Amino acid sequence: MRISVIGCGYLGAVHAAAMAKLGHDVVGVDTDAAKVEKLASGVAPFFEPGLPELLVESIGSGRLRFSTDIRDAAGAEVHFVAVGTPQLPNSDGADLRFVRGAVDALAGVAAPGSLIVGKSTVPVGTAAELLGRLERLGSQAILAWNPEFLREGFAVADTLTPDRLVYGVADERATELLDEVYARILDTGTPRIVTDFATAELVKTAANAFLATKISFINAMAEIAEATGADVTTLADAIGHDARIGRRFLNAGIGFGGGCLPKDIRAFTARAEELGRAESVAFLRQVDAINLRRRERAVELAVELLGGPVFERRIAVLGLTFKPDSDDTRDSPALDVAARLHGLGARVRATDPEGIENARLRHPQLEYVDTAQDALEDAELVVLVTEWSEYRDLDPEHVAKLMETARVIDARNVLDPVAWREAGFVYRGLGRS
Repeated sequence: MRISVIGCGYLGAVHAAAMAKLGHDVVGVDTDAAKVEKLASGVAPFFEPGLPELLVESIGSGRLRFSTDIRDAAGAEVHFVAVGTPQLPNSDGADLRFVRGAVDALAGVAAPGSLIVGKSTVPVGTAAELLGRLERLGSQAILAWNPEFLREGFAVADTLTPDRLVYGVADERATELLDEVYARILDTGTPRIVTDFATAELVKTAANAFLATKISFINAMAEIAEATGADVTTLADAIGHDARIGRRFLNAGIGFGGGCLPKDIRAFTARAEELGRAESVAFLRQVDAINLRRRERAVELAVELLGGPVFERRIAVLGLTFKPDSDDTRDSPALDVAARLHGLGARVRATDPEGIENARLRHPQLEYVDTAQDALEDAELVVLVTEWSEYRDLDPEHVAKLMETARVIDARNVLDPVAWREAGFVYRGLGRS
């Protein structure tokens, strides 16, 4: 099929390359000329495992190209809208300017009977609004909503082998076209759920709200564990054996971040308030508050371990991205902790395998170093805040030799407390005795 993808950021670039991998003829369109130039040369403008290879393969096959001109989307049978929906600057609501702009632009080039498919995460009710917008603009294209469920670090696999496909449609023809787009994926037995616009929109926001709630729940238990001497990791193991609960996303620590969960749960709350149903999701305010408290707790532990004010104390911070296998520092708990410690006057040396440049754009005042060894040299305290495998696998005896004093805060609860204590460290995890 001939496919266009409007918006070539994290979601759009991966989706465009994956659609070409499935055999479609794809054009990715974005207004950022520098980004388009990189993508056209097979270079990913962000870190995502597997994407560079997929870009090179898809461009080399002749099935994938990139453009800054929306007119190059003309003639496509299916147009995917994959632009960002950031949080509004003075509100918890989602900024829909880019989604509306993309749909307006497509209204001028989409052929009658072609399909415009929303991939962006939007507040419930957005698709119905956009359908009315298309009609007012005189477009004869049809509309569907097909939410994405990508995990950063696994986005290529999640696109090519998703655990489900959800179609929000108001027209049988939309289902037929989407089935054709995803034919190879459907042939593997991937579940397909066909529903209305509102339900499809809610699937994404509800999933994110549930995951955020699960993470904040175990972090709330970590707060109780710290007050009682219990161990939250053992607690999570024990309740995770219950099939109704499950162990995944029950990892206590410094909390969630990134460009999706925080802003999506806030936008969900804002939308519920607009609908007059604020009480239905009032708990999400607490989910957000618990999440932010864990960052402050990591800073409090640093003060405790250093015996008082941290002014001029040397602290190594390992990790800047919100999760490993990503260069994304948006709303990153790790970067926030580094900035807070710096704000207290500590001499912070921070490092990350992929996120330094993005972190520097957000917090240029921090001192960044290239390796963990550079950060650890003569440090009085090390704080592990992003669980990259190279930090999880550090040899505590070697680390102790690099540091001036052996103190560690394991803000992700991924280190072996016994091994680190045996190496002479004062070890503190979040919610661990």
